[in-house]
Amino acid sequence: GANGGVPAVDDVSIEFASGTFTAIMGPSGSGKSTLMHCLSGLDTPTSGLVELAGVDLTALADQELTRLRRDHIGFLFQAFNLLPTLTAEENILLPLTLSGAAVDPGWFTLLVTALGVDQRLGHRPAQLSGGQQQRVAAARSLIHRPAVLFADEPTGALDSNSGATLLGFLRAMVDDHGQTVVMVTHDATAATYADRVQLIVDGRLTDVVEAPTRARVLQALSRVGG
Repeated sequence: GANGGVPAVDDVSIEFASGTFTAIMGPSGSGKSTLMHCLSGLDTPTSGLVELAGVDLTALADQELTRLRRDHIGFLFQAFNLLPTLTAEENILLPLTLSGAAVDPGWFTLLVTALGVDQRLGHRPAQLSGGQQQRVAAARSLIHRPAVLFADEPTGALDSNSGATLLGFLRAMVDDHGQTVVMVTHDATAATYADRVQLIVDGRLTDVVEAPTRARVLQALSRVGG
């Protein structure tokens, strides 16, 4: 996407191996969210292609893209985006309700138990803490077993304990269930849950930090003015 003639993301080539956890970091305005929007089909890049499981998202008609996003991509944002009139359970099952897909009871139970919301399923969002609401949102983002989960600052509104719980869950989904996770974050501690950290500066990919530690992430960020 262009902003006043300056590309937000330019000449980017990146691959995410299935069953890995990648964090994307960079200074404010570096193009992190634009990159994620292009990767996930929320925005269409002005040039280039975006492939998911061998399908070029940029070549799809709107209706096909909507269906692919709905069926194969999970989204988790800083805002919980829960529907206030629905219970936690109804919010979690919403992607399946919308697509008409059947619920896998075993998978549902696994998610809500792992996230510790199994005793809160009848509650509406207003009756839940922020951490619980984000865990409900996490279950919703994975209920349809997406090929990729895109998480945009998922711990941004959480205290450190709630954030650690959520990130530990995402890490376990990668390790135990082969989930692919791509997370935009500005938090060096959050980034340590990933297998690698990809830095983006002024719309271009720069360093990659493999097996990140907080110190190594902060060092890499300081080099790029993060």
